[in-house]
Amino acid sequence: MEPIRPIFYNIHEHYRWAEYGQYVLGGLVAILFLWGTWQHVRKWRLGKPEKFAFAWKERLVAFIKFAMFQGRLASDRYALAMHLAIFFGMAFLFLGTALATIDLDVTHLMFGFQFLRGNFYLGFKLVLDIFAVALVVGLAMAFWRRYVLKPERLKTLVFPTFPLDSFYLLAILMAIAVTGLIVEALRLAASQPAWAGWSIAGNLLAKAFRPLSADALRTLHFLFWCLHGLLAFAFIALVPHSKAFHLVSSAISIWLRNLGPTGALPAADATGVAKLEDFTWRQLMQFDACTWCGRCQDQCPAHASGQPLSPKNVVLQLSAGNLASAPELWACTTCRACEEICPVFIEQPRAIVDMRRHFVSEGQIEKGLQEALTKLGRYGNSFGQSDRMRAKWTQGLTFKVKDARKEAVEYLWFVGDYASYDPRLQPVTRTTANVFQQAGVDFGILYEGERNSGNDVRRVGEEGLFEMLREKNMQAIGKAQFQKLVTTDPHSLHTLKNEYDSLKAVHYTELLDDLLKAGKLAPQRKLGLTVTYHDPCYLGRYNGVYDAPRRVLAALGVTLAEMPRNRCKSYCCGAGGGRVWMEDTGEIKERPAESRVREAAALGVNTLVVACPKDLVMFQDAIKTAGLEGKLVAKDLMELVEEALKPAA
Repeated sequence: MEPIRPIFYNIHEHYRWAEYGQYVLGGLVAILFLWGTWQHVRKWRLGKPEKFAFAWKERLVAFIKFAMFQGRLASDRYALAMHLAIFFGMAFLFLGTALATIDLDVTHLMFGFQFLRGNFYLGFKLVLDIFAVALVVGLAMAFWRRYVLKPERLKTLVFPTFPLDSFYLLAILMAIAVTGLIVEALRLAASQPAWAGWSIAGNLLAKAFRPLSADALRTLHFLFWCLHGLLAFAFIALVPHSKAFHLVSSAISIWLRNLGPTGALPAADATGVAKLEDFTWRQLMQFDACTWCGRCQDQCPAHASGQPLSPKNVVLQLSAGNLASAPELWACTTCRACEEICPVFIEQPRAIVDMRRHFVSEGQIEKGLQEALTKLGRYGNSFGQSDRMRAKWTQGLTFKVKDARKEAVEYLWFVGDYASYDPRLQPVTRTTANVFQQAGVDFGILYEGERNSGNDVRRVGEEGLFEMLREKNMQAIGKAQFQKLVTTDPHSLHTLKNEYDSLKAVHYTELLDDLLKAGKLAPQRKLGLTVTYHDPCYLGRYNGVYDAPRRVLAALGVTLAEMPRNRCKSYCCGAGGGRVWMEDTGEIKERPAESRVREAAALGVNTLVVACPKDLVMFQDAIKTAGLEGKLVAKDLMELVEEALKPAA
């Protein structure tokens, strides 16, 4: 006989009422699923409008990579294998159910033929058995990880929107998969078709049932068929009310992910978010997309240092309708480590900044931050110094730095506050000017016309002050005559490049890389050092500049020993998001900068290379407080370049 899919085996002949009941129950389940999903959509629709680029091709490619093949789990092989097994197991079993339904309710009933027959049917059975086993294995791996290994990040400290948690999801899926295999095994044990071997798992399991009588097999088949169907229907009906809803919302979140400049904040109301409805509809959708995986928490420097912040718990609170507390919000360094690792592209820093804006508008900020913002509003810098002092660092140079507002230059150098005013950094700033001069770079600065770029001001939540600083900077830049803009400050780079009006900016490491490639910068000697390099958050995760500084180090004859946390997993120094102006509160396990310098020192190198003024200050202080003086020194990359330009002795 030709292999062919049986029509309601055992049920059609002996339990016709159950066959009809399945359709009634299936219709009710579909209604419950749609109604529950609509409740989520209604909540999302409460949010403010937000436009998004359609970009179908780009979104489809990303969806395949990140939703179907779990692209952001690539570094965690156990999690990747587990999720792929569960996802594709569920996907193929769902597809198999859909094909079987079409085979019965469309082609068989309407047209009198079945396409699930012959070799196609045998292949169909083989594939479904393989993926059924994959699902069981994936779920077993999930049980082992969550309830035996028990990683800290999987613990949930707040009550999420869904009352049915991870155990329910894993248990019901396992029950559905296992009962499905048992139903198949009982059918094969009773009918013993010649092609039973194609159902590799079902046929193997059928051996345990073959000693039973025909009546016993038929009865057991019916009971497990009912149990399997009821479990499947219960699962579908409860999807909108359980953690399983992330199967829907996560896919939507990945499809609608931000395609604009990474980490750029959109224009927003200066009063911020006071209630859930003040978020946009896309943000509300993202909060529902959280998978509770805790990867964001694992990467968060504030959480690791003992601060009262868990990005995961913030998102779960928001999903449940509760805003985060002030201590949680002010602990954030806006480093984007959480957003970078999130498998479903939730924008946690954006939500945190939105809520910070409300605290700022209400005047609920700590004294140190208030003082910094007052100075920024009055003087245009957080040091509270006159704008005429901004270019005082140039007095130690042997040449005059051009004023780009008065004479044309190729490069306008946006120096930034710390590089201009901090006495610890001014020698490095002069070194940068000397290297530019030696390389023949035609550059100038804005002198007193420059103001703080506003990056950290904006991420603190002072949107109005940011707008003022941006306007003043744009007025000064508008008077300058230049072709390209360069900055030594990654924080300024991000804002100038992505949040100002059509400015094209590069980081000095990118300029050095270009100069070396063009032969305009020629090292006179190989340094022969072994160092480690810290990727600044705003240079790496925000702007994707990872290779340029490494190529510069290689050109200087430097051997690079990478820290375990490097490139997109680089560990924040703790200064971003306005934290540089705030005092630590509560018990701190270890400040992020201290953790980072210990990580560098553990490599056995004596030099930690940085490419950000704030990093240099933070790490120099951390080396002292961590007791690493004499063992480790923090240097700006430009200092190594200057050393390599000196003639060999």
